[in-house]
Amino acid sequence: MMEKRKFAVILSGSGVFDGAEIHEATLTMLAIMRQGGEYQCFAPNIAQYHVINHITGDEMDESRNVLVESARIARGKIKPLDEFDGKNFDAIIFVGGFGAAKNLSTVAFDGSDASINADVESSVNQMLELKKPIGALCISPAFITKIIGDVNVTIGKDTGTAEAIEAMGGTHVITNHGDVVVDEEKLVFTTPCYMLDANIMDIDDGATNIVKAMMEKIN
Repeated sequence: MMEKRKFAVILSGSGVFDGAEIHEATLTMLAIMRQGGEYQCFAPNIAQYHVINHITGDEMDESRNVLVESARIARGKIKPLDEFDGKNFDAIIFVGGFGAAKNLSTVAFDGSDASINADVESSVNQMLELKKPIGALCISPAFITKIIGDVNVTIGKDTGTAEAIEAMGGTHVITNHGDVVVDEEKLVFTTPCYMLDANIMDIDDGATNIVKAMMEKIN
């Protein structure tokens, strides 16, 4: 029997407005397991940029830790991202949510001038060097582009983000629900998810399709 393909799933907190998008995170994990793989969750052990009340959208006067919050989604089974070793995984995948643009990077504030968390950058560069698939959902392709530069990605149809990606040296491809853009040279796989006006079934399609495309490349 073929050994299960192992994915590293990278989270950025818990909740769309200040952390990882929970539908994208859980449906990605489900897609990996449904397609015969297994996963290990990681998140950087850093302070969240801020905390948002997900009912009102208002900023809250408290502080939280990205790793601790991400553990809510991972049911406690999570490791700090600085422990990631690409040699132990077949693929890495980054889910979306504003945490990807506020905690893993500063894309939300700085656009094409964004800085990237050092552990995030290290994990992506490890997989590039090992020539292993890198997946990114929703807004995550923006910081992947900032790290790699010349890469084909999608965030759907959002003009402002697409322009930022082009300014970072990437090529943006317009897509719809469930579409996956594959950069065959860099082995980067991207899908728009909630960057489009989506529902949970659209997210399931995107997560399923991107994991399937990555699995095919691994196999």
